[in-house]
Amino acid sequence: MATSDRRLTTVETPAVSGRAVRAVVGHVWPPVVVAALVVTGWQWFVTATGVPEVILPAPGDVVTAGLAAQDTLLAAAATTALTATVGLLGGVVVGLTLAFAMVGSRTASAIFHPYLIALRIAPLIAIAPLVFLWIGDGVLARATLVATMTVFPVAIASVDGLRAVPEEYTDLARSVRAPSARVFLRIRIPAAAPSVFAGVKLGAALAVVGTVVAEFLTLQSGLGYQLFHAAEYLRTSTTFAALVVLTALGLCFYLIPAAVERRLDWG
Repeated sequence: MATSDRRLTTVETPAVSGRAVRAVVGHVWPPVVVAALVVTGWQWFVTATGVPEVILPAPGDVVTAGLAAQDTLLAAAATTALTATVGLLGGVVVGLTLAFAMVGSRTASAIFHPYLIALRIAPLIAIAPLVFLWIGDGVLARATLVATMTVFPVAIASVDGLRAVPEEYTDLARSVRAPSARVFLRIRIPAAAPSVFAGVKLGAALAVVGTVVAEFLTLQSGLGYQLFHAAEYLRTSTTFAALVVLTALGLCFYLIPAAVERRLDWG
């Protein structure tokens, strides 16, 4: 029997790996093809029109500028990633805490819900001067601004998910006299996980955007500073290169929670 099990594992493992590879390729090739078409059309337009590099550089000029400034751009990307990560984690922790409180207590929901909406309505650029006055203009202050942007989607999506649990699940748990804490941990949280991760993925994308806005306001470090500095001196190729790095960073921030969600397999 043991030999049979080993043979079955040996036969099934390559099949599973093959399906995983085909699934990845199936998701990757469409955007890659579109990107190739965009770059090709971009190169054709620049060549055909002779537009100056300062207005629209060719793809090759962007690659050259990116390679020339790779150390600077990578260091700036690391700073932006650190700020966005700290801000996102803070927003997720606060957002989940508020969601749990709002679902568990009507009073808490009545108190916190309007403030969450107010926090979302208030523009980041209006909050920034106060944050810089109270905390300074370093990484912590920028991360605080990012957290204010990520709290809302995480909290609201989590509240919707926690409240959308089918009543028959909770009724069955009550019929066997399951403790409220166990119902919350074993039923509500797993059932709400897709909504929670949807909020986290949206917050992850907003974290990168918020970080760049905060870096525009402080003009000290990060990709936001590099974008502003390159555009100010009309180094358009470097600006495009920084945008490419920023886009890649934003995709990573979105794909990481998406990969964690698939890994956990909440069904």
